[in-house]
Amino acid sequence: MGTSLCLVSKALWLHVTPEKFYVEACDDGADDVLVIDRVSTEVTLSVKKDIPPSAVTRPIFGILGTIHLVAGNYLIVITKKTKIGEFFNHVIWKATDFDILSYKKTMLHLTDIQLQDNKTFLAMINHVLNVDGFYFSTTYDLTHTLQRLSNTSPEFQEMSLLERADQRFVWNGHLLREFSAQPEVHRFALPVLHGFITMHSCSINGKYFDWILISRRSCFRAGVRYYVRGIDSEGHAANFVETEQIVHYNGSRASFVQTRGSIPVFWSQRPNLKYKPQPLINKVANHMDGFQRHFDSQVIIYGKQVIINLVNQKGSEKPLEQAFATMVSSLASGMIRYVAFDFHKECKNMRWDRLSILLDQVAEIQDELSYFLVDSAGMVVTSQEGVFRSNCMDCLDRTNVIQSLLARRSLQAQLQRLGVLHVGQKLEEQNEFEKIYKNAWADNANACAKQYAGTGALKTDFTRTGKRTQLGLLMDGWNSMIRYYKNNFSDGFRQDSIDLFLGNYSVDELESHSPLSVPRDLKFLALPIIMVVAFSMCIICLLMAGDTWTETLAYVLFWGVASIGTFFIILYNGKDFVDAPRLVQKEKMD
Repeated sequence: MGTSLCLVSKALWLHVTPEKFYVEACDDGADDVLVIDRVSTEVTLSVKKDIPPSAVTRPIFGILGTIHLVAGNYLIVITKKTKIGEFFNHVIWKATDFDILSYKKTMLHLTDIQLQDNKTFLAMINHVLNVDGFYFSTTYDLTHTLQRLSNTSPEFQEMSLLERADQRFVWNGHLLREFSAQPEVHRFALPVLHGFITMHSCSINGKYFDWILISRRSCFRAGVRYYVRGIDSEGHAANFVETEQIVHYNGSRASFVQTRGSIPVFWSQRPNLKYKPQPLINKVANHMDGFQRHFDSQVIIYGKQVIINLVNQKGSEKPLEQAFATMVSSLASGMIRYVAFDFHKECKNMRWDRLSILLDQVAEIQDELSYFLVDSAGMVVTSQEGVFRSNCMDCLDRTNVIQSLLARRSLQAQLQRLGVLHVGQKLEEQNEFEKIYKNAWADNANACAKQYAGTGALKTDFTRTGKRTQLGLLMDGWNSMIRYYKNNFSDGFRQDSIDLFLGNYSVDELESHSPLSVPRDLKFLALPIIMVVAFSMCIICLLMAGDTWTETLAYVLFWGVASIGTFFIILYNGKDFVDAPRLVQKEKMD
């Protein structure tokens, strides 16, 4: 009965006994069972007949990996999934729920302090798992672009998905470290992508094609908006995302790849309760060394680099734009071109039609870079010779707008070449597809923004409708306010959670002084409450007049002074009230 259900649902069966975890494979005719000893933590292979009848059995949909916390090891499994679609006859899933199972049968070996620390670490892991955007396939390599896959050897094709995966995009790579060392168990350990995937079956001129958008978020220098900026010593850029747009029509496949990433010099922008903290460029770091490491790797992976820098060319962002331009000029590489476009200046007063200036400026370059196309016989027709590497300050809102416009221009050329669009037809005129296209890119923006900044993206009204609206401005204001709160009062926990999940911090239960034992100053929790109460009371007093205007004015003055006074106290020494990370030392994040 169990085996038949397993084959129908394509799930794994997890059998639990007090001593071991047994994970039963569900392939037709497979007899393999993964065995994890809960005492020794040893991972081995066995067969189905070795599963004790007394084991408690439940279905799971994959193993995310294992992690060591204060209480010992934990097994993390996928318990729910949603089908995203089919990718060249391969099913793509989104993992939507997880379970964290302790190897230990009791927690009696822990002190009260250890119990509390373990509870906090578990909350951190759950926090990361609750961020939407984990995807996997049991049969297809989601971590590589179509072009990279087309250039692989037969030996590469025979490797397990875990062994051949691009480690930049394997978000459970640290969790799978024990499985990675044992090739015989790789079939039970699948690489999981973090980012965004959407798939649509579309029709233009009665011709049906699949349109797919994939954003792969790098696990190197990963983190949250203000705590992870610039690059590290290895050249990894903060918030680096590879986005691939794919078309599948009559057996032919085309793709267009773009990247985004933080300005690749050593800079920081630590939250201090100001709306926009001052960006600071490190005055002693060897910027060229990190810069060159970054672009050396980018050129090897993608070819030519066309940088589109969208930051402001005046004010606090100006030094970063100048530093980026100087680095490119000093490197003097024929493989790197630099285009600066002051997005906010050019598009002020709702003149978003002026984005065409940038598109016209890079049109010839985009034609030179081309796109990847393979015909129905598997022959490569064209290859993409390089990528646009776009960035703004966060690599979210302005960046996504520009990427969606560049991707549309590439898609126009691809669909014409494939015969889906007639000569002279414009994608913008295909209303049904345009709606799908714009909403998908706006959803992509929201996914990337929530994962990095904690809220949905700004400027998505333009991405969805092609117009900037007053309602869109109001929604941007709301999201900006939520970002401000999260960046200052909850991002320390979010950063710690990511560092723990990715293995940037490892728990040592024998450590004499836990970083979590550092007492939290409650003022950073009280401050936002005081500010909100004072401001709210001020507004209420304005709306509800008392017996006399004198009385009302007195209340307004009292609460107004309270809110303004609190605000200026914060600005005077705002960093003392910020929720900062505790697990990773400052030097590791700078």
